[in-house]
Amino acid sequence: MEISSTSKLRLDLNSGVARVLINNASKCNAFDFEMWQALPILIQQLDAAQEVRVILISGAAGLPFCSGADISEFSSVRATSTGGRAYEAINVAAFNAISKASKPTIAVISGFCMGGGMGLAAACDLRISDESAVFSIPAAKLGVGYPPEAMRYVVAAVGPQKAFELFYTARRLSAQEALSIGFLAQVYPKAQFEAVVLETAKQIAQNAPLTLRAAKAAIRMVAALPQAPTLAECEVLAESCFDSADYAEGRTAFLEKRSANFTGL
Repeated sequence: MEISSTSKLRLDLNSGVARVLINNASKCNAFDFEMWQALPILIQQLDAAQEVRVILISGAAGLPFCSGADISEFSSVRATSTGGRAYEAINVAAFNAISKASKPTIAVISGFCMGGGMGLAAACDLRISDESAVFSIPAAKLGVGYPPEAMRYVVAAVGPQKAFELFYTARRLSAQEALSIGFLAQVYPKAQFEAVVLETAKQIAQNAPLTLRAAKAAIRMVAALPQAPTLAECEVLAESCFDSADYAEGRTAFLEKRSANFTGL
């Protein structure tokens, strides 16, 4: 399958791990209109690719995760309420594409994670960072309004009280504070971060894809997360695991005391 990466959304694919690298150095890794449009297509293609087991989103080497939307475009593409709604629609489409992906998604965060960058991270299943990460939603300093479709990702990630605080104060949070409010799963020392990221992604990629898909669906449904599947859809996914070749392989590997070779079938 041909996958539509771009110069600003590069792709690294290795041993089942697909890493989307945000690469807009001249704008401190801000997302411009074309990047917002391109990301849903890229995520959907990665989700459909049989060889992909887990999807990571991070800044390219030496760059922060994402400093938010490209403010230099606001006076043109987001200058009016009509333009603002259109811009918000492509933001939400990007968040939804990440959330709807059937495969595990991980936000790998270093440096700035601001505004729309926090939205991208919030749409992922897991969020991990190094100690340098800084988080903020500065909408109140810009006069920008967030629609409910985008706001629900932030509320799902941190709860309503912290969402109020983030939006009302527009203050910056350290990685440790983001961990303490539940936005992050783990924070690691910067020197160890890349090795931990690769090991975590490798570990996930080696596990049974159908089980991960069923678990993701069930967790999102039980937690009432955005784009969550229905109970019936979750039950079908769980039941399909027991009819799979991977289930037979997992049982056999366990009895033979070896690592299982899962195929996703």
